[in-house]
Amino acid sequence: MDFKKIQNLVSEDMQGVNAVIRQYLHSDVALINQMANYIIDSGGKRLRPLLALLCAKVCGYSGNKHSLVAAIIEFIHTATLLHDDVVDESSMRRGHETANSIWGNETTVLVGDFVFSRSFEMMVDVGEMRVMQILAHASNTIAEGEVMQLLNCNDPDTTEDRYMAVIQSKTAKLFEAACQLGALLAKQSVEIECACAAYGTHIGTAFQLKDDVLDYQSSPEEMGKNLGDDLAEGKPTLPLIYALKNSKGATAELIREAIINGGKEYMGEVLAAIESTGAIAYTENAASEQAQLAKQHIEKLPNNPYRDALIELTEFAISRTL
Repeated sequence: MDFKKIQNLVSEDMQGVNAVIRQYLHSDVALINQMANYIIDSGGKRLRPLLALLCAKVCGYSGNKHSLVAAIIEFIHTATLLHDDVVDESSMRRGHETANSIWGNETTVLVGDFVFSRSFEMMVDVGEMRVMQILAHASNTIAEGEVMQLLNCNDPDTTEDRYMAVIQSKTAKLFEAACQLGALLAKQSVEIECACAAYGTHIGTAFQLKDDVLDYQSSPEEMGKNLGDDLAEGKPTLPLIYALKNSKGATAELIREAIINGGKEYMGEVLAAIESTGAIAYTENAASEQAQLAKQHIEKLPNNPYRDALIELTEFAISRTL
């Protein structure tokens, strides 16, 4: 089952999500509509809302609130991307110019605020307090993760544990919420709800670790951003952390300087160190371990095509090239 077939399983549900997104992104402010349409049309896999839909369906949900919840997940994700691109001074995402490179930082931050605050209006419309509790907590955890990542930037002493804590807060938490909410809407037991949440945590972690690998492997055409952007921003992701830990002498010092100073002038030497230390293989293995854990957590879910799709998505997360 490839990614397209997985999407086709819930294609009608996703059409509902897209309709909800367009409905709630509408504003009387023309500039917000202009930016919102640009963001929607810029692509993206919509993986997080897809997971929310699949987890609801695998658990037997037959209502329509899953489309609203999935759209909320996408709104929160979009708002964080808008803010991320400003903080990182990014000019390219998904193969398109970022909003901040077109409209400027001030407008992008404010529209990000609009998208984020609109998500809370949507949570009220769901009409279930636990949905609000889970999403509010996830939003707060993501914000903490963003600050943790900022503290790690340009710090060559960042440990693997510190970095994994960032991933689990900044990236995996929204995956976790998406999957947990699918089970919650279906009124599943606490055990099943927790299993779906754990699946989300691990697949989200695997997804981010694979992103870390692709940052040192993919061309801009494949990844939709520039090779070595994390290094340029002074972000010590797992391949770099592992390479530094397993390097000595001048090579170790060069990696430390690369993290401290950012930029791409060290790119060739850093790539050589990453290659020679086996940092890519180490990170790939860590991602595979997370994917395997994700699979284990959904073994007790009903055996149907939706569970098959969730299993396939763990493979997609670690085998993709973009």
